[in-house]
Amino acid sequence: MSGKVVTVTSGKGGVGKTTTTANIAVALSMEGAKVVCLDGDIGLRNLDVIMGLENRIVYDLVDVVEGRCRLRQAMIRDKQNSELYLIPAAQTRDKSAVSPTDMVKLCDELRPDFDWILIDSPAGIERGFRNVIAPADIVLVVTNPEVSAVRDADRIIGLVESEEKGPARLIINRLNPSMVKRGEMLSV
Repeated sequence: MSGKVVTVTSGKGGVGKTTTTANIAVALSMEGAKVVCLDGDIGLRNLDVIMGLENRIVYDLVDVVEGRCRLRQAMIRDKQNSELYLIPAAQTRDKSAVSPTDMVKLCDELRPDFDWILIDSPAGIERGFRNVIAPADIVLVVTNPEVSAVRDADRIIGLVESEEKGPARLIINRLNPSMVKRGEMLSV
């Protein structure tokens, strides 16, 4: 087994990255794949809440990187699906606690044991983005049909291509076909 690393990102907050990450992870694990989710949004973690694992966190991503625990100790197995795991982000640290090199090393350690490694990224193009893009084999850019979200997604796609991680795949969330027909929403 040599797992593929999928980074779910966007330029804008609130477009559905975390929900998309969780939904893809659950779907893949229900199909029999062994999946681990990494919350890369250090300081603002939410993937644990979406997955219903917030009360089971003992260690987090920064604890692993800083050597306070082993990788397996930070992994939380999903309550309903034994093939699905989460490594939560630190809630009390900032993005500088982890480097792109740390993320590559961590994902390389996970690859032999998992089919898929899904990384939920922070919004924007700062340090957190660089951390989660570094290990990516596949990049999913989540956006919605608002002008600002599409503009930010376009910028992210350019950065993904400049890092030679492309082509990025685009997920358009919250598209309402009837509003598109009436001209009230951007169309694809």
